[in-house]
Amino acid sequence: MPVTATSSAVEAVYRIESARIIAGTARIVRDVGIAEEIAQDALVAALEQWPEDGVPDRPGAWLMATAKHRAIDLVRRRETYARKLAEAGRALEDVPPPEPADLDGIDDDLLRLIFTSCHPVLSTEARVALTLRLLGGLGTDEIARAFLVRESTVAQRIVRAKRTLGRTGVPFEVPSGPERPARLGSVLDVIYLIFNEGYAATAGDDLLRPALCEDALRLARLLAGLMDREPEVHGLAALLELQASRTRARTGADGTPLLLAEQNRARWDHLLIRRGFAALERAHALGGAPGPYTLQAAIAACHARAARWSDTDWPVIAALYGRLVAVAPSPVVELNRAVAVSMAQGPEAGLALTDALLDDPALAGYHLLPSVRGDLLERLGRGEEARAAFVRASELTRNARERELLLARAEGVSR
Repeated sequence: MPVTATSSAVEAVYRIESARIIAGTARIVRDVGIAEEIAQDALVAALEQWPEDGVPDRPGAWLMATAKHRAIDLVRRRETYARKLAEAGRALEDVPPPEPADLDGIDDDLLRLIFTSCHPVLSTEARVALTLRLLGGLGTDEIARAFLVRESTVAQRIVRAKRTLGRTGVPFEVPSGPERPARLGSVLDVIYLIFNEGYAATAGDDLLRPALCEDALRLARLLAGLMDREPEVHGLAALLELQASRTRARTGADGTPLLLAEQNRARWDHLLIRRGFAALERAHALGGAPGPYTLQAAIAACHARAARWSDTDWPVIAALYGRLVAVAPSPVVELNRAVAVSMAQGPEAGLALTDALLDDPALAGYHLLPSVRGDLLERLGRGEEARAAFVRASELTRNARERELLLARAEGVSR
């Protein structure tokens, strides 16, 4: 195989396997920063050896074994002779061979890595950057491009996150007892935030960043496989599958955003819808009161079941939002409930709920508040007020595509 082809093969395998390699190595060295460096050393070794020796039959296992041997060597060098032998012996006993039968042990390591990279000791921005780096396999340039920040900013966040984890002594483990559900919430929030940024970009020229949605979906599916008994994990997976199913229909041929009522539902991905329904059914089957992600998935499922916009069961959606407000109250959820209520009970009822949010400081710069008001005012025939609301929303958004849509709506309001 030519050198360039071999290099491409190495990089492709590493992209797929890097999270597992880092996770397996971190169990030995107990430091995600050092584990990542060792995993990259294994990548360099592959780039040096594979062009001469050929690509192994199981390249992922080769990289894993190389990384783990280097990790064990590091542990040995750190300790005194007697302690070193004891630690190396224990490490070797703990390190499973890179065989297919060993997947359960590797998955346990992945679960530890997910909980470590999403630890609440880190800021939200740091959790997102570190998760995309360690579990998504993204480079700092890719993360920076996705979130429209400088590459140096992303690099600093990742470096500081690793230092913080080391300095604070965050254990490389899945928490148990009451700490586990609390920490799981942080993990789910990070994955959801990554998806949301891909689904509706905060800023920039494009409404969608599909690569981020795909990374979040992959992480959600991975987590659902690792934590099969946690209903909210399946709730999040269901929500992301159902939301992602609409991706192809959310923009026109020229990239113009299309509202839900305007989308061609034949373009929705029915495979993802079926996957979403299955995950939601699993979440319900596990029992207990539905959490916020399961409730949001149930709302998305109502939209997915409607063959046409006019078939949407708005009373059920409004009721689900009412339950969501009780479980996870926030001004944004209240605003979404106002939209559902307006569809179920009329625009006046929705406008009353929306206007109650006007003085909420959390929504002061949120462009969807005046956008929703503009829609409701237009439906009530209050054209001048609607136009002003759409213009105000266009001034608040940082996304160029959304700005174009809002200005078009302002222009299209009947005088």
